[in-house]
Amino acid sequence: MEVDPRLYEQISVNDNDIHNIVMSYLVHNCFKETVESFIACTGMKQPSDHLEDMEKRKRIYQFALEGNALKAIELTEELAANLLEKNKDLHFDLLSLHFVELVCSRKCTEALEFAQMKLTPFGKEQKYVEKLEDFMALLAYEEPEKSPMFHLLSLEYRQHVADSLNRAILAHANHPTYTAMERLIQQTTVVRQCLNQEHGKDGPPPFSLKDFLRS
Repeated sequence: MEVDPRLYEQISVNDNDIHNIVMSYLVHNCFKETVESFIACTGMKQPSDHLEDMEKRKRIYQFALEGNALKAIELTEELAANLLEKNKDLHFDLLSLHFVELVCSRKCTEALEFAQMKLTPFGKEQKYVEKLEDFMALLAYEEPEKSPMFHLLSLEYRQHVADSLNRAILAHANHPTYTAMERLIQQTTVVRQCLNQEHGKDGPPPFSLKDFLRS
């Protein structure tokens, strides 16, 4: 049983609410130029300091994504003092990005020295031991890209760290860590799952965003 579109198609949605949802997504992902165009088209008001903060986050995100973790750390400490000191997991992940860049550049001696100075101290906590072993194992391979830990060298891993850093900076500034659009999709998915469980085989099918967008 699919939810009858007639049950919700007549519900009016305020344009300002839609604009705010779109704006939330654009600001979260640091699409500054698009934000400025969107503001000009809709007449929305956005504080200038919000745009400045977005530009700083964008630079930090890009540095992390490119593997320039030391620059990302430097700018993060300028924008959000003590954030990395309080978030050791994130700090470790950023330092590990720099280690990986050294390994990929075949600077093994420099990578080992960096690991001993910056990463090894994390080994005092058990939760970092396995991660440390995985990263250090990269040094044993002439072609680390072909090692069992090749995923640590991937763009996906850098993007994961960059996304985590962006969310942490937003949280530090008391901003939502997820966009309104993401939260709406999450909530809709949960509601549909609950309906499906409540009504069993007679209930609506599991929610599929892809199918919903095609409907």
